[in-house]
Amino acid sequence: MDDLSLALLVNAVSPAIGGVLVRGEKGTAKSTMVRALAGLLPEVDAVAGCRFGCDPAAPEPGCPDGPHDPATPALRRRAALVELPVGATEDRLVGALDLQRALTEGVKAYEPGLLAAAHRGVLYVDEVNLLPDHLVDLLLDAAAMGRAYVERDGVSVRHPARFLLVGTMNPEEGELRPQLLDRFGLAVDVAAPRDPGQRAEVVRRRLAYDADPQGFGERWAGTEGELAGRIAEARSRLSTVELPDAELRRIARVCASFEVDGMRADIVVARTATALAAWWDRPAVTEADVRDAVRLALPHRRRRDPFDAPGLSEEALDQAMRDAAEPDGNPDDDPHGPGPGGGPDTGGPDTGGPDTSGPDTNGPNTGGPETSGPDTGTAQDRDTGTAQDDRGQDDRGQDDRGPDDSARDERGQGDSAKNGRPGGAGTRVSAADSPYRARLLSVPGAGTGSPQGRRSTAYTRNGRIVGARPPGPHATGLHLAATLLAAAPHQAARGRADRLVLRPEDLRAAVRKGREANLVLFVVDASGSMAARQRMRAVKGAVLSLLRDAYQRRDKVGLITFRGERAEVALPPTGSHDIGAARLRELPTGGRTPLAAGLTTAARLLASARLRDPHRRPLLILVTDGRSTAGPDPASVAPALSGTASVVVDCESGPVRLGLASRLAGALSARYLRLDELSADGLRAVATGTTTGRAA
Repeated sequence: MDDLSLALLVNAVSPAIGGVLVRGEKGTAKSTMVRALAGLLPEVDAVAGCRFGCDPAAPEPGCPDGPHDPATPALRRRAALVELPVGATEDRLVGALDLQRALTEGVKAYEPGLLAAAHRGVLYVDEVNLLPDHLVDLLLDAAAMGRAYVERDGVSVRHPARFLLVGTMNPEEGELRPQLLDRFGLAVDVAAPRDPGQRAEVVRRRLAYDADPQGFGERWAGTEGELAGRIAEARSRLSTVELPDAELRRIARVCASFEVDGMRADIVVARTATALAAWWDRPAVTEADVRDAVRLALPHRRRRDPFDAPGLSEEALDQAMRDAAEPDGNPDDDPHGPGPGGGPDTGGPDTGGPDTSGPDTNGPNTGGPETSGPDTGTAQDRDTGTAQDDRGQDDRGQDDRGPDDSARDERGQGDSAKNGRPGGAGTRVSAADSPYRARLLSVPGAGTGSPQGRRSTAYTRNGRIVGARPPGPHATGLHLAATLLAAAPHQAARGRADRLVLRPEDLRAAVRKGREANLVLFVVDASGSMAARQRMRAVKGAVLSLLRDAYQRRDKVGLITFRGERAEVALPPTGSHDIGAARLRELPTGGRTPLAAGLTTAARLLASARLRDPHRRPLLILVTDGRSTAGPDPASVAPALSGTASVVVDCESGPVRLGLASRLAGALSARYLRLDELSADGLRAVATGTTTGRAA
């Protein structure tokens, strides 16, 4: 937790850093740490009666509640901690037209939202990865610009919104989009301690708080007061800290060596290093400050692919810092030396709390393992002999067996042991072909599901207005023109004088149509008929491409595989697309083809998913060559999937094709596509024989 403490503290010293994203498993006190920070922030002065918390010493010229009289008294209050719940609406976040005053007084009045309430305080978003994308865009834009822009319902308002943005998330529930990750200044991965002594201390403190909350708070009041004082002092000397040119060049070299996108990383590292120097009471930024700043600011900016896990290994960081050193012993490099490297112990009295005595340049890697993008196979994978890899497939890519796969099982007994790969006897693991841009597969019709997606057409809270209707009990988004048209014919009967007379029955809500997220369930044939090496490489590459497309469109995904005598749920419905990609890459192949079992398992999983999330429409993508060598006829279980939007991706290759997948698509009333038709550019071709890759 030391890195999380340091990241929160330096943001308290310099909110311009851009906030903190806290990633970690459940039960690691992420929320507790963030809420505790609000009590340490210095108190602020605010203009009395200003709903936007203007500073009386420098009121905002364009404040909607202004202009402020210099004689207006000031109120001193604690910095606000505003929590944005996952279920919040856009109106609640940015504010909207005050309908009550508009209808009763005939004036356009603006009702501020949470962004205004968080001004000069902390905006905390728990489970930020579950927040609808349009809300994330709004709050991150406000955090970057320090202002909120409201243009809706006939209201045009701009107001200050400078706050410390902190988001927490559990990666198991899905990732943020890479461009949104980049908008957070710092990112920290946290995990529960494994040391029994630390775990016992956590339990001891929790029980002590439960037994006497007031006494527990009093016990720590002195330590918290000292920490709050350090924050205030560091803020006051922040403007005096020098950033030497040598350290600025070091920052630029390190960011360039990690190939981060854009310039935001360089700016954030510079601001963080300056705040660290102020925190440790150093007159100038040192190499140690730069190293700690890089460790906190770059891990989440190194993702080159949606399935790359954020991370920065200590070895890679050490090498980058060495490479970024000034050549020839430049005297401007680190003019102030390594610094004191120490500070007051903020761990608390007699409890062995975390030691934050100085930047830890040799601590554990909190960013996770370094990754290098999607696995496209090693040279050993590519160059293994054809006779070993393509059992059951001749040099032309034509299957040399009938529908019975048992002979392949016997001949493949030694594959796993020989290649050193998982899967057991009769199985092997093929590398995935390179992913590509997949074509859009969507659910027909219009749904009412998750509004933050970008796949299928749906009636949503945001989107283009396509009509109006009488409002329901929880309607949002008044359709002004339709409301006026409904009220106009009745004005004479209502005795209108100089003002429009409205009645509740005149109100009309806007009907909007946008895009929704879906549940994309992949059902992948992993039997022996798919084990021919070139074919399975192409299949895995295709499914990885569809997984990446589902990530970009904010869908939930699930993965079912079938081989041998049964089907299994390799990945229950989840937002963690990277887990699905990892399971797919490790997928072994071999054995008979229980196609009916795969369809039956899919029907059960979809029925369970509908109970949990009835508004999320599913899309079933079946990847198979259509063969079935175990279990009943697949067409006999097709009625169980009636009404489910389905796509059958035919993986059959070679000059002789049986067309079984096409017949199955007819039985499922599914859309039929060949594997080479999945590319959005029309450039993808099925690998046949010894050829693979893209066709001209």
